[in-house]
Amino acid sequence: MRCAVLGDPIAHSLSPALHRAGYAAVGLDWTYDAHRVAAGELSGFIRGLDASWRGLSLTMPLKREAMGLADAVAPVARVAGAANTLLLVDGSLHADNTDVPGAVAALRAAYDGPVTHATILGGGATAASTALAMVELGARSVTLLVRSPARAADTLAAIDRHPARPAVTVGSLDDDPVVGDVVVSSIPAEAQSEDLVDRCAAVPAVFEVLYDPWPTPLAASAGDRVLVTGLDLLLHQAALQFEIFTGLAAPVDTMRAALPR
Repeated sequence: MRCAVLGDPIAHSLSPALHRAGYAAVGLDWTYDAHRVAAGELSGFIRGLDASWRGLSLTMPLKREAMGLADAVAPVARVAGAANTLLLVDGSLHADNTDVPGAVAALRAAYDGPVTHATILGGGATAASTALAMVELGARSVTLLVRSPARAADTLAAIDRHPARPAVTVGSLDDDPVVGDVVVSSIPAEAQSEDLVDRCAAVPAVFEVLYDPWPTPLAASAGDRVLVTGLDLLLHQAALQFEIFTGLAAPVDTMRAALPR
């Protein structure tokens, strides 16, 4: 069987190392590769797949695009309005989202404190998934800091679809305060200005979803605070994808060992 991660850019992806290590550990003779697929090209890529294909992992900018292509959508993906996982079964396409439960697992592995309020930097599909994860962990209010409020409309809609219906505030990435128990950054490293990093300094837990380049300015500033990394998120969401693709329990320790130290 064949699986792959799709996105643009994609050359930096560590997903092949994780999934290949998992397949080898359980004795599956499966392949997992990386393919550059730009926005608007996902449908064409899927049409070119044959029956040997089993699963697709999706990264930027394809997570929301995938939703309109699926024959079936898991509840968590429907709430998030984004899918990072596509399962091919008997000619049909099933969409799922392991970013939300993966973010829950990644944060809880490092931080056992309260999550009553979280600030999310950015407003894209990953911001939506991590915001929903914070709500799953108990947040009853969420602040989104963005450059363009109009571009956060899909993320606001996703948070509003959560049954808990948390209070949401939209602020400016450029000058509004960063408050709460956790700050999650889904913005590029080059957007993490010195001023923004300084405004994050009082938040006890930092969740940086990137892993390349590393460290980002925000991650480098964490000091003695709890730091959850993009590698932590990658591992936990990939383990869940592995189980969706294969139907087997993920060899998490083996997959973790495949990541750079």
